[in-house]
Amino acid sequence: MLFKTIPPLLLALSLPVHALAAPARPAPIQALERQGYQILDSFPGPGGLTGYAALYLGRPQTLYLTPDRKQAIVGQLSDANGEPWNAPLLNKQFSQVMWRQLEASHWVADGDARAPRVVYAFTDPNCPFCNRFWQDARPWVQAGKVQIRHILVGVIKADSPGKAAAILAAVDPAATLNRHERQHASGGVAPLAKPPAAVSAKLAANHQLMERFGVFATPVIFYPDPKGDLQKIQGAPNAERLLRILGPR
Repeated sequence: MLFKTIPPLLLALSLPVHALAAPARPAPIQALERQGYQILDSFPGPGGLTGYAALYLGRPQTLYLTPDRKQAIVGQLSDANGEPWNAPLLNKQFSQVMWRQLEASHWVADGDARAPRVVYAFTDPNCPFCNRFWQDARPWVQAGKVQIRHILVGVIKADSPGKAAAILAAVDPAATLNRHERQHASGGVAPLAKPPAAVSAKLAANHQLMERFGVFATPVIFYPDPKGDLQKIQGAPNAERLLRILGPR
């Protein structure tokens, strides 16, 4: 399922998020997990409810556990005015959860670590639209305004995993990625036939994250909007979207 921006998750969190221990989750929440819901965080809801931020088929979802811990409710809560309860706060909280998962992925940096703006992109080494985004972003990257963190995956061609592994396994992955993108038209880096186990594990983790976020093609770019909420765009962005993603030139 592909969409241009992450839809708002219609609940909010005003207290710190708890880390969840899977064995301690109540039976109704475990049942939803078996149906495909991926639990990210829990939070206190109104009226004694316990809320859970989750992903289902890559889409944000809220779950609520009743005070007796015997039932779970899927969907949004509305206040007395019929408005989603605390939507802006949860949008921000959900964005923070997903951003932390992007930060923890196995990415390769393109640009200065001191750049004031960071953007994440799921990138396949054989993807022509990924290469176009890389080329179009040069003015921002070279000016030190943006660092693009490429989460390498291998989904387009048979040798895509080998090329992604070659970049991840390099002594200097950033320089290797740069060289690969400059030589993209002629094939770029040679694929690794037998990647080290540690590199294969990194690539597998990136693929799992890609699936968790509902990403099925490349590039998919995640960036913060002016409010700090996480947004998502698929494909090589046009000039207008580049400004939205990377900021002013």
